[in-house]
Amino acid sequence: MTTHVLGDTNVMLGRSIKHVSRSLDTIITVTIMPLAFLLLFRYVFGGAIQADTDNYVNYLIPGVLLIAIASGISYTGFRLFNDMKSGIFERFHSMPIARSSVLWGHVLTSLVSNAISVVVILLVGLGIGFRTSAGILSWLAVAGILTVFTLALTWVAIIAGLTASTPDGASAFSYPIIFLPFISSAFVPTETMPGPVRAFAENQPVTAIVNSIRALFDQQPVGNDIWIALAWCAGILLVAYAFAMAAYKKKIS
Repeated sequence: MTTHVLGDTNVMLGRSIKHVSRSLDTIITVTIMPLAFLLLFRYVFGGAIQADTDNYVNYLIPGVLLIAIASGISYTGFRLFNDMKSGIFERFHSMPIARSSVLWGHVLTSLVSNAISVVVILLVGLGIGFRTSAGILSWLAVAGILTVFTLALTWVAIIAGLTASTPDGASAFSYPIIFLPFISSAFVPTETMPGPVRAFAENQPVTAIVNSIRALFDQQPVGNDIWIALAWCAGILLVAYAFAMAAYKKKIS
């Protein structure tokens, strides 16, 4: 049974990857916006921002990576919505395939496409001054955090794709998520923010995730931030997965 599910999921993944590869503007679009923020803060705002660091690009990179992922997952909801409206799901369900594989194909495609965006941003970051002394374990830890973060947001996107009534609605949910890094430690230290804003910034998930990735890149102690970040990501992932599967079962019943 497990082999059957994995095989079906692999087929669905291949199908989704082909769709993405035929629409490279999707990856370009979700990569250009974070890169624009990276270049804007590096060359326009960077000189006016006091971030207590000798290398502001190092400070920026973690937040820009999260913005890229938040931008990318909006297309997951959009692609799923289109599949639902096109009737392809009904055809899949009439075939002898594992029903969960249809959703997992979209989820794994999100992981692959967002991984490409992350690599592109890191390469551009290296070109404009990003430097890290992180070892293999730190890089693996960063990859793990970004993977869980991507999975969590992707399952939120699945909910939107299953329940939206319009294409815009299937992707609009990502806008508040893209905005969250701007009210966090992604671009400026939270200590510089007014009281209520600082309280929000220091107790929302993006700050813990950004601080963890930044510390790992700089080979600094991560403290409790990494556990807070993982707890946020895992909690969102579990809740979103439960709601997505419930919505999916309702759709196909």
